[in-house]
Order: sequence, then structure tokens, then C-alpha cells
Amino acid sequence: MNKSRRTASTSPAQRITAAIIEKLEQGTKPWVKPWRGVPVSRPLRSCGTPYRGMNTFWLWMVADGCGYASPYWMTYRQCQVLGGQVRKGEKSTVAIFYKSYTKEVENAEGEADTENRRVLKAYAVFNADQCDG
Repeated sequence: MNKSRRTASTSPAQRITAAIIEKLEQGTKPWVKPWRGVPVSRPLRSCGTPYRGMNTFWLWMVADGCGYASPYWMTYRQCQVLGGQVRKGEKSTVAIFYKSYTKEVENAEGEADTENRRVLKAYAVFNADQCDG
């Protein structure tokens, strides 16, 4: 896994796509893992809730590439709240939050109407193996 500095102009989707393409060009299918009887856990938030969707695949791929054994991932602040500290020089990876919902709004005539909305956020997360305490 390439741990180089990221530019602000690169979106999380572009970073994830580039990493997947890099693995494919190396001849590795990142979604196929030779588990060899090792216990497997989905990536977990600091509270123990499993990640879902693309985050599961992405964080597995990052953990494998960087050699992390812990399934736990957290933000810098979550690490501090739990009494830990991210080691100096450690690089974060991205986790994605996506949600779609409908909201009632008033239209131009003042009548109630529903509007579809989406939220997409990216968070910088660290693996527990990158933290002390």
C-alpha cells in the first residue's frame, strides 16, 4: 500500500479507485484473500460496530497492505477519548459515510413536497495498531 502524501485535490473515490487499480496491475485481486485459517473480523469502529459496504473491503485492503492485525479503526479524536494516542508520523486512511433520505420542504406555491437528499462524508481514520494506549 502506498503511504505517500495525499493532495487535497484527490477525492476519496479517486484514492480508493487508484489503490484498487494499483493492486490489479500488480496481479493481485484485492477482494480475494488467502485466509489460511486465520480468524477474520470485519473492520470495526472504535465502539465495536462493524463497517459496512465499501468501507469493509477498503479497510481490509489497507490493513492487509500495511500489516495491521487489529480490526479496530478510529478517528484521531476517538483515539484520544479512549485514552490512546496516534503515534507520531502515522498516516490515516479514509472511511466513507453515505446516507440518503427524504425531507419535507415547501415548494414555490407554499405546498408541502418531499425532496431526496444525500450525504457523503469522508473521515480520516487510524487502525488501532497505529495507536499507543
